[in-house]
Amino acid sequence: MSEHAKHHHHDHGAPVPDGSETAKDPVCGMTVEVKDDTRSVDVGGKTHYFCSDGCEEKFKADPWFYVSGNTDDAGQQAKPGTQWTCPMHPEILRDAPGDCPICGMALEPIVPSAESGPNPEFADFKRRLWITAPLAALVFLLEMGAHVGIPFADWIGHTLFGWVQFALATPVVLLCWPFFKRGWASIVNQAPNMWTLIALGTGAAYLFSVVSLLAPGLFPAAMRDGMGMTPVYFEAAAVILVLVLVGQVMELAARERTGDAIRALLDLAPKTARRVKDGAETDVPLDEVQTGDVLRVRPGESVPVDGIVTEGRSSVDESMITGEPVPVEKTDGEPVTGGTLNKTGSFLMRAQNVGADTTLSRIVEMVSKAQRSRAPIQAMADRVAGWFVPAVVGIAVLAFLAWVSFGPAPALSYAFVAAVSVLIIACPCALGLATPMSIMVATGRGAHAGVLIRDAEALERFSKVDVLVVDKTGTLTEGKPTLTNAEPLEGDRAEFLSLVAALERGSEHPLAEAIVNGAREAGAQVLDASDFDAVTGKGVTGTVSGRRVALGNSALMQEEGVDTGALSDRVAELQSNGKTAMYVAVDGAAAGLIAVADRVKETTPGAIRSLHEAGLRLVMATGDAKATADAVAGQLGIDEVHAGVSPEDKHALIENLQKEGFSVAMAGDGVNDAPALAAADVGIAMGTGADVAMESAGITLVKGDLGGIVRARRLAQATMRNIRENLFFAFVYNSAGVPLAAGILYPFFGVLLSPIVAAAAMSLSSVSVIGNALRLRGAKL
Repeated sequence: MSEHAKHHHHDHGAPVPDGSETAKDPVCGMTVEVKDDTRSVDVGGKTHYFCSDGCEEKFKADPWFYVSGNTDDAGQQAKPGTQWTCPMHPEILRDAPGDCPICGMALEPIVPSAESGPNPEFADFKRRLWITAPLAALVFLLEMGAHVGIPFADWIGHTLFGWVQFALATPVVLLCWPFFKRGWASIVNQAPNMWTLIALGTGAAYLFSVVSLLAPGLFPAAMRDGMGMTPVYFEAAAVILVLVLVGQVMELAARERTGDAIRALLDLAPKTARRVKDGAETDVPLDEVQTGDVLRVRPGESVPVDGIVTEGRSSVDESMITGEPVPVEKTDGEPVTGGTLNKTGSFLMRAQNVGADTTLSRIVEMVSKAQRSRAPIQAMADRVAGWFVPAVVGIAVLAFLAWVSFGPAPALSYAFVAAVSVLIIACPCALGLATPMSIMVATGRGAHAGVLIRDAEALERFSKVDVLVVDKTGTLTEGKPTLTNAEPLEGDRAEFLSLVAALERGSEHPLAEAIVNGAREAGAQVLDASDFDAVTGKGVTGTVSGRRVALGNSALMQEEGVDTGALSDRVAELQSNGKTAMYVAVDGAAAGLIAVADRVKETTPGAIRSLHEAGLRLVMATGDAKATADAVAGQLGIDEVHAGVSPEDKHALIENLQKEGFSVAMAGDGVNDAPALAAADVGIAMGTGADVAMESAGITLVKGDLGGIVRARRLAQATMRNIRENLFFAFVYNSAGVPLAAGILYPFFGVLLSPIVAAAAMSLSSVSVIGNALRLRGAKL
């Protein structure tokens, strides 16, 4: 497009001569003549022209819908800066959806938007599976009938029988055309992989069967039955393709959950913010908030962006960022983070980081980047296929040439049979089953043991892990504050708890609920308090049953004129053990102390011992204070402690350990753990934690029991051993059969392996793989 056309509506350049250029209306698709007065809108540095006011208004209402190419059924909604990549080849980056130039798979958006729907390829493959699976089952049953005493061919005639199989198998082959497209792409790009084998094997079986059906006279008499028909292998082509399609649907479903992790993060941020301007409050879309805007956050709302509190006070649940269960009190000048949850009060804040600069956006980007960096487990099979495929094709060609040149009459028929037999016996049916069968059995076995496996990748990586990084809160501990100590200096403990609980009933302090619940569990009567007063940053005071009661830190005790000497050493001891300890004073005198803490789970110590016995190095990474972290680590025997760390710090810790050559697993349960869970070689989420943690992890422990990691480790090692055995079976049977199919025994024994035997060998390898995979059901965890 000329510079004149680009700028004419801004009056920057000379006018465009009438009718000198045409453009396509992005809304209706009509051709528009570009003139001085042509309707136009600039988006993304490009000028778009319209045939009418109606098209222009539709475009302005949602420009990125039309710019993305959705009107051409592109299948994805583009946003500014959106890029697409191949899940198998992350080095491929494109500005628009399409197919991978290497393997032919559909490209996926790097970062899904909160509004994006399901993966169109996933929906497409599921539809194909619903149609092809019954057809493949029918053709399989027809072909197998003769082997179980049901002679369908004799009943309806061999010729008609062949045409029925053709009619059933052909739609399967046509609907699985994407596999042949990928196989062709692998050949064109000189990158042989499983798709090459699948396309060659199933294509050869189908084409051989079609030729056998249409021209049986081309084949030697020895290949024909009493009716003059040669064997057909429609069922092999159809069943193999459907099995591969099942595997693809399973893989796409797993990747769909990867996108759910990003969407779960994006959903934490509100869609609108309440902006305060010139004394008026209005709700505006989040993307309209700018740095410096004053926003109001009401009780129960999520904080829209990162900023600073300018007026008001409240407690904010920051567990999304810190992972810590205790809400944090916020007053003037305190920072707040977008996506965190405001609890009780209302406050005004000034926006600082907006859009892509917010902490939440950075976490989304880290999770997305870490997820894209993973390599698929099929890389092992593809590496072998890199030499196996060319070798098989080469042997098939050599066999064909050898039979044409030196074979007995009819040489061409013998050559064709030999070449097709080589390709059929090399068809990777077992190779396609090797990983999915083991994974299906392993996931079922893991579910019984409270271990949910997300994909084969997680198992492969976890079997090799030597460092385990664990979050503290919710992973090692219960994840919520509980009353651990109530120690009166004298008198009845229940009466002491009654006074404290009565005072805390009126408090909004984050620990108040833990104290009141602890008192109720201890059977203490919860009384009413009067003259209640919350002293910011110090504690609470009030009157209970006519007695003046104060609960708080040493600063409050000094203000109340209370001597805490008798309790100070005990408070220091409790604090060194990671507990939050508070003084209690009654009628101006020290009466005792209260301590609250996040308790270690009962199952954690035993699990830690088992993990050490398994040879794992244990590292704790927590957002909690160093004293608390050190206390818990010392109690459990953790090898290394990192306290006060942010989500970015946890992510960096994982990457640093990986740079040192370690294979790293990360166990956590909070939103703050999501980047580290995704960056680790394998992420392990507590089933009792945040949804986004589970979406970012490869393994989820249903009961939140750390002992599940031990069971998951044993399952991973057993499964990977099983997969390697399966791949061995798959390749050995096929590899051993290839020279037999090529006719290597014919000069010595007059034996030529027919496609029937080739198909039998192929089936035998599949049976071996399935039988071996089923052994995992009895694995001891």
